[in-house]
Amino acid sequence: MMSSSFSVFTVGISFVMMCIFCKSTVDSLPELSPQEYFSTLQQGKASLAYFCQANSPSTSIFLEELNKAVKPLQDYGISVAKVNCAKEETSRYCGKEKDLMKAYLFRGNILLREFPTDTLFDVNAIIAHVLFALLFNEVKYITTLEDFQNIENALKGKANIAFSYVRAIGTPEHRAIMEAAFVYGTTYQFVLTTEIALLRSIGMEDIENAHLYFFHCKPVLDLTQQCRRTLMGQPLTTLNIYRFIKSVEAPLLTEVAEDPQQVSTIHLQLGLPLVFIVSQQATYEADRRTAEWVAWRLLGKAGVLLLLRDSLEVDIPQQANVVFKREEGMPVEFLVFHDIDLIISHVENNVYIEEVEEDEDDDMEGPDMEIQDDEVAETVYRDRKRQLPLELAVELTEETFNATVTASDSIVLFYAGWQAVSMAFLQSYIDLAIKLKGTSTILLTRINCADWSDVCTKQNVTEFPVVKMYKKGKNPVSYAGMLGTEDLLKFIQLNRISCPVNITSVREAEEYLSGELYKDLISYASVSILGLFSPNMTIAKEDFIEAGKYLKGYVVTGIYSEDDVSILSNKYTATLPALLLARHKEGKIESIPIANTHAQDIVQIITNSLLETFPEITVENLPTYLRLQKPLFILFSDDSINPEHKKAILTLVKGKHLDLFTPCWLNLKNTPVGRGILQAYFGVLPPTPLLVVVNLHSGGQVFAFPSDQAITEQNLLLWLKKLEAGLESHITILPAQEWKPPLPAYNFLRMMDAAASSHHPARKDPECMKETVVQENDKEQHEDRSANRKEPTETLRIKRWNRSNVFKAEKSFRHDNKEL
Repeated sequence: MMSSSFSVFTVGISFVMMCIFCKSTVDSLPELSPQEYFSTLQQGKASLAYFCQANSPSTSIFLEELNKAVKPLQDYGISVAKVNCAKEETSRYCGKEKDLMKAYLFRGNILLREFPTDTLFDVNAIIAHVLFALLFNEVKYITTLEDFQNIENALKGKANIAFSYVRAIGTPEHRAIMEAAFVYGTTYQFVLTTEIALLRSIGMEDIENAHLYFFHCKPVLDLTQQCRRTLMGQPLTTLNIYRFIKSVEAPLLTEVAEDPQQVSTIHLQLGLPLVFIVSQQATYEADRRTAEWVAWRLLGKAGVLLLLRDSLEVDIPQQANVVFKREEGMPVEFLVFHDIDLIISHVENNVYIEEVEEDEDDDMEGPDMEIQDDEVAETVYRDRKRQLPLELAVELTEETFNATVTASDSIVLFYAGWQAVSMAFLQSYIDLAIKLKGTSTILLTRINCADWSDVCTKQNVTEFPVVKMYKKGKNPVSYAGMLGTEDLLKFIQLNRISCPVNITSVREAEEYLSGELYKDLISYASVSILGLFSPNMTIAKEDFIEAGKYLKGYVVTGIYSEDDVSILSNKYTATLPALLLARHKEGKIESIPIANTHAQDIVQIITNSLLETFPEITVENLPTYLRLQKPLFILFSDDSINPEHKKAILTLVKGKHLDLFTPCWLNLKNTPVGRGILQAYFGVLPPTPLLVVVNLHSGGQVFAFPSDQAITEQNLLLWLKKLEAGLESHITILPAQEWKPPLPAYNFLRMMDAAASSHHPARKDPECMKETVVQENDKEQHEDRSANRKEPTETLRIKRWNRSNVFKAEKSFRHDNKEL
């Protein structure tokens, strides 16, 4: 089965790389014309060609990676050539730009496979993809447990399996597996997966890192019996896989009757130690069973031998039952162990395999691949091969973009196929498509800016990913919220109505305030805003309308300006002009006067009104509340908050005793990171509930409410007075140094903060939009006006907690970037 398919390497291989961007030259690449290149393709010959158009911009990075792949590919019989296309050339390989952004794999003159060039991002990806496509019989790619069980059952009694898991196709680990399959593909059946769920279903011990398992199926004759498996403990490199397979091929257990100092096996040549289980005639059977058990446990890590003491010509200490030989030429160790686990531990603690640098120094993953700098990046990397139902979002091209967005209301995701964050958000976008399937009239679409850069440039897309909403006759609106399914869904649903909504009667206004008018939107906007104005308040109305348009997609706003507006103002004790805030969850309606209030101030008032009085802090909303620049008055709880504790704190809020703080609470069950925060504060994890004050923005002190006191209104008031008088001692001071990622691209906290700032856009000046609208009247219909907005000075100034006797410290530090 495998030997016939492996004959793919007896014929020629041609791998054709296409790209329009390449002016720079690489000395090691021979240069040919298209005619010269195709004339060299013969049976038994292998070729990797890179097609370039003359006078195109340089892609030196790609050429560097291609140059690195020259020697490794030559080792597999694949030569590399650069083909220069004439300017007037119109063939498939030297034609339009979009046709040149793919890679083509040939065998002889036959096309085998097409690859998007962004999948060939480095030398490892180039080699891995080429070998993977050619070794389609030697390396079976599977995604389900059923696939694996079918292969396992088919090979029982016939062949062993080398089963590997890699986190993504094209990584150094994937390349190492493919190179091993090139050598051992006729001997073992290689099986590959990138699905972490498959590992869980098989019951693997470690599912976080890439690894290789050897399934011993050849000795299994009973189809109901499972194949024994052995884990390769070293990182997946070509050299380590070679060591592992060679050690697995060696006899499981060997009997010897000579001086251990003189014994040499293939294990020592591979850099693995030898373990001798000392036996004597009287206990031979039991010793052999023990030795076999140890051999299975140490398979791939050490060689195991049964040393027959009675036949030895050299003396071994009488009490010694294990002899350990670390490497050739070193003295052996005589040991006494009465437990198999102690033998295993001794070997694992004393084995050191020197990592020899291979010809391709990228074979071994660096720390940034093994453990990503940020959990977000690690998740993106691990899930990058997740199969998505992409058909749920219409794929746009240069030919279809304008026709689609002008013919129907559309949501367009602009992304780059080569960018990890784009691919991660693509998962959320498809999840959104699943939620909206059959329920929405808006069309969800996507366009890969790596393929259609001109379209994205015309739409003012300068970063990825970006989501824009297109409606007939209107300028596109950019989504500026968090990159998640629920936030994007809220944005789409709230954009179904115009903002502000024009309310025409008192009855309609009451339905609006009660939530009946738009009850299907209450789950997305728990607060509705109604502006009340007399008919002659023209300027005030204009400011409110401007603010409402600016907040569209994030909050529901309405306006009432009829002659009978006094009915509503009298009922809700509102002085015109005013805002009515209807909080649907609490069933409350409150009024806020907005006389002489500009649009940007109205945005700020509405944004602040959306903040909860006593919120549960989560990873998503923490940046919003930190932006208030107040000390956190935070209660940690193992689960839901105690009603009595909540009542006491809300009473203090109502009495304005906590105006200088941001009162909040954290559920350790919902946000487990809170346990690490408490441990950082106290050194050990203290019992909960526990209340602390954290002054992040001025001094970094952390104060703890006494754990032996009940959390009551009276006790909290007394403690606050001590704090203000400087009579309480802090339990710790947070360090002043900032957390900085090694590269700006890994600064995910800054990205989240920027997204949250846009999500609550109080920091931007809506008045700038007036100028923008005027400027864009002469521009293309689909140009995004958000690109022309200016960042204003912060309009909201939060009072500092400036009482000199509170939070005393020798120096003042900035703690804007500290963790909780």
